[in-house]
Amino acid sequence: MATSAAAPTARPDVVHPWVVRVTHWINALAILIMVLSGWRIYNASPLFDFKFPAAWTLGGWLAGAVQWHFAAMWLLVINGLVYLLYCLFSGHLRRDLWPRGPAAILRDVGAALRGKLAHALGGYNAVQRAAYCGVIAVILMVVASGLAIWKPVQFQGLAGLMGGYEGARVVHFVCMTLIVAFGAIHVVMVALVPKTFLPMITGRMPKGSTHD
Repeated sequence: MATSAAAPTARPDVVHPWVVRVTHWINALAILIMVLSGWRIYNASPLFDFKFPAAWTLGGWLAGAVQWHFAAMWLLVINGLVYLLYCLFSGHLRRDLWPRGPAAILRDVGAALRGKLAHALGGYNAVQRAAYCGVIAVILMVVASGLAIWKPVQFQGLAGLMGGYEGARVVHFVCMTLIVAFGAIHVVMVALVPKTFLPMITGRMPKGSTHD
């Protein structure tokens, strides 16, 4: 008696390689720790006429916050280097993240405002490319300004480029604000397009589900 062939099952596509997923979540954790501990450090010597609510901070007191901050900084630096090396040698930077130019960005912004911007899982439109490259640059700047604040004598040349110790503090605060804004927008976009969340954990999406 002939047997019927089993119906073929759709093989999932690899949307995000494991290196991208692991470094993404480690970066998210490191940045969250740095921001919350950084707010506690800021409260000890505010730059501006406000303080962050203590409940939003990490560390309990200044020395504790500094310990959390530096632990997360080294995690961010090491993990960031792994990600950047992967991007360079795998072609991920050139293929998926390198900005496409002002015209493409303006076109995609217009499409987004009209609700007509297509979203491909594993692919990045011009706005996303600009945002991701921009936040990488900001993270590099926040590390550089942090070094200038940490060792203003040893890194006095670096601090001098930012207007000295106080200038480095301002640069550090501005970069932190930009990172928080990027993170908030990122979370909102995931909420609006929830199908993008699971692939960042599993790395996979069934065939036919990678495009809108």
